[in-house]
Amino acid sequence: MIHYLTANLWIFWGIVAVACLILELISGGFFIICFAIGGVASAISALLGANVYWQIFIFALFSLLSIFGVRPFVLKYMHRNDSESRRSNADAIIGRIGFVSETIEDGAFGRVAIDGDDWKATSENGRSIPKGSKVEVLDRESIIITVRQV
Repeated sequence: MIHYLTANLWIFWGIVAVACLILELISGGFFIICFAIGGVASAISALLGANVYWQIFIFALFSLLSIFGVRPFVLKYMHRNDSESRRSNADAIIGRIGFVSETIEDGAFGRVAIDGDDWKATSENGRSIPKGSKVEVLDRESIIITVRQV
């Protein structure tokens, strides 16, 4: 039984590689896939007849080379120039048009409805904006948005 396992260790490395690929699909950070690359390299070395110690060494070597050599290169091109254009869910509201659902009083707060969500709001110049007015979102700080009448 042990002889069979050591003779077919490439199957183990293949399972490691596939498991790492599945975990990478879940995480998406292009980190775990580096270990899948190490698993593939070890499976190839097992098929070529390397002993267990060499297979482990090759796994570690190729995994580290992938982490420090391949990963930065891929991350650079995966997220090229779009970090400024990607906004969080709350920041995506900036620039949107909504309607005042509760009058914004002078220097106080009111409410603005945007796509079914109701936000606590203040006006950009501190002036009153009546209920039903069309407004544009200029800024967001925490859960309070700053708007101006359109």
